[in-house]
Amino acid sequence: MKRFTILVAAVVVALMIAAPATAHEEGSWILRAGVGMVAPESNNLDLGPGGTIEVDDGTSLTLTGTYMFTKNWAFDILAAWPFSHDIELGGVKVASTDHLPPTFSGQYHFLPDGKFQPYVGLGLNYTTFFSTDTTGPLAASSLSLDDSFGFAAQLGADVVLQNDWVINFDFRYINIETDAKLDGAKLGTVDINPFVYSISVGKRF
Repeated sequence: MKRFTILVAAVVVALMIAAPATAHEEGSWILRAGVGMVAPESNNLDLGPGGTIEVDDGTSLTLTGTYMFTKNWAFDILAAWPFSHDIELGGVKVASTDHLPPTFSGQYHFLPDGKFQPYVGLGLNYTTFFSTDTTGPLAASSLSLDDSFGFAAQLGADVVLQNDWVINFDFRYINIETDAKLDGAKLGTVDINPFVYSISVGKRF
């Protein structure tokens, strides 16, 4: 695994050296597809004597589209195939859920003419939960999770390859808080607030 990581890093560096820098242009799009991991914070809901609810990590396919208003300023849209998460109570799986986290951000690109093109972003997230099923100790109960609105912060970079292709590395913090109900009775607010890590391949149009 270590050798593979070193090999991948060497290939990326070689491509950066060989590839001519392609500048961002006003009115252009960068479309990317890749893999993302949603890593929620710990202790998502403390139920006191009832234990603590924990939401596990989820991995899925991600899609982003970035529209360049100028060479530096852009609008970014994050979409994804549904993320799936196990939900545990006291270390025991009691439920699972799927969610979609469309996120809309304004971005500033620092080095639009370079081979390494970092950026920061700030925007809004909407998360909807569905296919929430209970199991184990809660198998006979019904769990529901409300939709969430919150802010999102972003840090990432494109590495320029040949012919307008890029490799993208992206890191986000997303404010996701959902009210949970069990059989119609409110349990409390589940603070998910994940870090989202993704790596993608994209092309500029």
